[in-house]
Amino acid sequence: SKMRAILIDWLVDVHTKFELSPEALYLTINIIDRFLAISLVSRRELQLVGISAMLMASKYEEIWPPEVNDFVCLSDRAYTHEQILIMEKTILGKLEWTLTVPTPFVFLVRFLKAASVSLPSSDLALENMAHFLSELGMMHYATLMYSPSMMAAAAVYAARCTLNKSPVWDETLTMHTGYSEEELMGCARLLVSFHSASGSGKLKGVYKKYADPQKGAVAVLPPAKNLVSSAAVGS
Repeated sequence: SKMRAILIDWLVDVHTKFELSPEALYLTINIIDRFLAISLVSRRELQLVGISAMLMASKYEEIWPPEVNDFVCLSDRAYTHEQILIMEKTILGKLEWTLTVPTPFVFLVRFLKAASVSLPSSDLALENMAHFLSELGMMHYATLMYSPSMMAAAAVYAARCTLNKSPVWDETLTMHTGYSEEELMGCARLLVSFHSASGSGKLKGVYKKYADPQKGAVAVLPPAKNLVSSAAVGS
């Protein structure tokens, strides 16, 4: 799980460098996790899996995806053009070419829309915070136990707590997400605990991305106190 976190942290930087869509990042991580669940991968090949997964996700989601040679250069030529293409083919074979999958991103977009129903315009701070928490969650192995829709709903809930939105959760959000406040609590606390530690850990790809003023610098905001304290009580 540590190697996976290091890989995803690096891929977040690569994703930002290439200016890819959020969908591409979520799909990349989904491909990696599904492949790792059914394949034994050596430590040496893990980055190759990550590169190949991002190549596939980019082809699927982007109009102008990066080329194989871009990934060769980014990996400091650790892998050849041919190795990347072979791994891409291997992954596709193992996943039976299934790339149309539900990721937290799909649900996030929908749930954020539901959260802003009562607002005259979209709430950028809420959007950025929810995406920050969701991407932080994807870094950690512990969140794999949650479904994509649960992850997305918990990210929106935790974001609303962090930004002191009132009410934190209502009937509209319960209806659109399918989750009550109680059901989201465990996952939301986990996401907030990741937020608490995000600025001090070694892996800061997501933190740096969302500490940028262009993302509203939401990463530097204090984590949701009520969820941090309740997590401490519950542990």
